[in-house]
Amino acid sequence: MGRVEALKIIVTRARDQVEPLATRIEALGHQVIRCPLIELEPVGPAEVDVGGYDWVIVTSPFGAHELLGRARGELPPVAAIGPGTATALREAGVEPAFVPRVSTQEGLAAELPAPRGRVLFAGAERARRHLADALGAEFVPLYCTHSLRPEPPPQGDLVVLASASAAEAFGALELDLPAVSIGPATTRAAEAAGVRVVEEAQTHDLDGLVAAVARAAV
Repeated sequence: MGRVEALKIIVTRARDQVEPLATRIEALGHQVIRCPLIELEPVGPAEVDVGGYDWVIVTSPFGAHELLGRARGELPPVAAIGPGTATALREAGVEPAFVPRVSTQEGLAAELPAPRGRVLFAGAERARRHLADALGAEFVPLYCTHSLRPEPPPQGDLVVLASASAAEAFGALELDLPAVSIGPATTRAAEAAGVRVVEEAQTHDLDGLVAAVARAAV
């Protein structure tokens, strides 16, 4: 098997989330252009009363961090949307009670054990509300996402999009570069923004995203 040609790959995750993905892609032999296109800002209540809920759901590492920092009352079982969010919970001393096999809102809603009871969905201000609709969950915003516009625009061979917000921000740059997406929601956002997605992660987590980059870079 021939050696894969090294590419310049643009990683667009928020500044405090970029390194795990960037270092994994560098390990594949590629040059990584670290170009955060979003930043995350805490919003919402200073305290979140989690007492009385049967489940709390978090859908990102940043959301997990914000929830645990603001939770008041006895913490119920916590469901994490995927491995990265589960790791963030464990690093804060909370073992996730449930992680779905499919790391999407649809996967979590379908797989969460019944009876679900009273559920709190703690996430991004602009998060899709499928979990709220499917589970009858109450929603509390913990952070918002702001787009960044780098000057000059990044130059590379391939861009990696790990969220719908990053996809929208990249689309606004109007760069004709192929993209790798972490999952269906990000792909839809990218295509709506005029971005050409050439690979989508088969599992919607860091491992799946790195594998998708490897496929796209062949």
